[in-house]
This record gives sequence, C-alpha cells and structure tokens, in this order.
Amino acid sequence: MPEPVGLLRLAIVGYGKMGRLIDQLAPEYGFEVVARCDVDRHEPLEGCDVAVEFSAPSAVLGNVEMLAAKRIPVVIGTTGWSAEMDRVRQVIEEHGSAAVWSPNYSVGVNVFFRLAAEAARLLAGQPEYGAWGWEIHHITKKDAPSGTMLKLVKTMQSAGFERPIEVSSSRAGAHPGTHEIGFDSAADTITLRHAARSREGFARGALQAARWLPGRRGFFEFSEVLFGRD
Repeated sequence: MPEPVGLLRLAIVGYGKMGRLIDQLAPEYGFEVVARCDVDRHEPLEGCDVAVEFSAPSAVLGNVEMLAAKRIPVVIGTTGWSAEMDRVRQVIEEHGSAAVWSPNYSVGVNVFFRLAAEAARLLAGQPEYGAWGWEIHHITKKDAPSGTMLKLVKTMQSAGFERPIEVSSSRAGAHPGTHEIGFDSAADTITLRHAARSREGFARGALQAARWLPGRRGFFEFSEVLFGRD
C-alpha cells in the first residue's frame, strides 16, 4: 500500500519532551498538527488522520481506547506498559483501527535488533560463549531495563540463544540512551553497541511510522514499517 499523498492532520497525545519535538519536526513529514493533548491540555481530536502517543505507561491503554473508538490510527511510543499489550491489541481489533508499536523508533536501533539476532543465531551452537546486555538512560526514565533492552533479549532468544543473558541498567544525567550486547569466551569478546545522540532519531522514526499508518488496519511493529513482514 502506498503512503498517503498530501498533508495529513496529526494529533500528539502526550506533550512532554518527545511530544514537543514531534511537533517541531512534523511539517518535514507532511503533517499539520491539529491537536496537542496532555494531562491538563485537552484539544478536540475529530478530523485527525493519525495520532502519535508519547505519554506515560499508566495512560497508554486509556489513550488507545479513546483513539480506537474514534477510528484514529495511533503510533505508540510510550514504553513500560507491556503487561497491557494483549488488551491493546484487542482494542485495536475490536474497533477495526490500527496501531504501530515499538520500544524504540530509531531506525538504527531497529537495524541493531537484526544484527543482534544474527549474532545470537550464529553463536547459539557455541556453548563457550556467554552473553550480556547493558543499557544506560537519563535519570528520569521510569522503566529499567528499558523496553529496547527487553526487546533485544527477546530477539536473541527467538534467534535460538538459549543460555542465560545477563542484563544490567544504569540511570544517570541526561543520557538519551545507549544499548550494548556482548558475547564472551575464553578466547575473545564480541560487542555490539548502539548509542543515540539525541531524541531526534526517535521522533523522526515515529513520524515515519505515522506517515505509513493511515489506511491500514491491525497492530504492527515498527520493523514492518521499515522492512515489511518477514
């Protein structure tokens, strides 16, 4: 399905740092921001073509229910709500709406997922290699380990790496996010790392997903926007 042509009307649900950055970058992607919503900011959503949601974990389900009831497709950027994943999928299906989800909308991180999977697959049959994951984010990030790190571990396990993967997290300063996975043996060490320089990559990926989503139905992951379905 081709992407929509022309200006699209965008709602931003959650107007914190990410919401304001999306607002700033939206015109580059062919959007007019027509609604900016937050806890103390309520603007009408009628007429919106798509929404981007960067709020708080406790608000995701309610926001998705509200948007799905209005048949407004949504790009979900909030993390830390995986316990509600099945219910969110159900809401989207019940209303015949659409959503894209990812723990991380950086294009580079989504390539990193694939590199991690391939490394895990290649080393799955080499029992001398142990594995670890480590990540660091700013002090205000609420979830630890990050959703991205949890996705990395799941991706490695799905690729056939059945041995334990030791995971650790750090929270300090204003760091936008670094994720690292490694494999270690007596002979050598392999390290893969992705380091974000700013939040801009996350915002641009979310806007790319928002441009792709209108006209579709169902629950998608950002990897499908970038690479299609395997």
